Amino acid sequence: MALNMIELESVSKKFCEQLVLADVSMTVKEGEIVGLLGPNGSGKTTMIRLMNGVINPTSGQLSVNGLNPQHDGDELRKNCGILTENAGLYHEMSGMDNLIFFAKLYGHYDKNQIANLLDEFELAEHKHKKVGTYSTGMKRRLGIIKAILHKPRILFLDEPTNGLDPEGIKLVLKFIKELNEREGTTIFLCSHILHQLENICEQYLFLNDGKIIESGTLTELQTKHVSRIQLKVVTNLEPEEDHWADYPVIKKGKNTLQFTLPSRDHISPLLEKIIRKSWIHHVEIENNDLESIYFRVRGGRDE
Repeated sequence: MALNMIELESVSKKFCEQLVLADVSMTVKEGEIVGLLGPNGSGKTTMIRLMNGVINPTSGQLSVNGLNPQHDGDELRKNCGILTENAGLYHEMSGMDNLIFFAKLYGHYDKNQIANLLDEFELAEHKHKKVGTYSTGMKRRLGIIKAILHKPRILFLDEPTNGLDPEGIKLVLKFIKELNEREGTTIFLCSHILHQLENICEQYLFLNDGKIIESGTLTELQTKHVSRIQLKVVTNLEPEEDHWADYPVIKKGKNTLQFTLPSRDHISPLLEKIIRKSWIHHVEIENNDLESIYFRVRGGRDE
């Protein structure tokens, strides 16, 4: 049975009189990748800072890797890796010197490990350049390497794809997934770019105005919030043909129809019906992706 690596119980945080987090409770099990999703200013970074003992809660209880971040911050950070907005890098030092410095600071200096990670993140040719000359994306990738040098049991990533180009985003997300599968690392990932995380996370937490407004796996969220399916089918059949009377359908463009189906169970029978009369070039469910569900939840309605 998997251990609870992170537990928050009724955690709130105020800065002066501003309530940033309100009565947040959640659990993350060992080996999970959990996505905390929400708009900028919703409280995601504050949660990461609380779980690392950088700031203390106004009320509530926290446990991370069996430790209380408020009292055991130094011990906790030995087993945690963290990527924040500025990554804590020294801009007057080279990328290589930064990694050597932090690896020795963590007590995990391994020259081969550093070289391999620089290669994996496509930074080897830039390793002797000062970090201050790096692009935003290069600093982000170097920050991730820094966060995993000591092979942490828990990895906190705050907007890890900020500033990355499409190739960099693909590289980082692939690495996160492979690290979890290879090392069993528990990963807590914050982002406001929902579609990037749809194939990465096992669980999702939706944060809005300092409150968790929904949580679950993608399948659980789809079951709860998507009662009708909007199915796009690229075919040469026309919507007015009488054999579509069972399903509401509109034409969305040349050779493209959108059907409104009562549930996922109706997809296969519909496609079988179409393929007996015509070709099917493409099929896509348009309203059950993570982003669609999130905006549906924020709007307070199911579909």
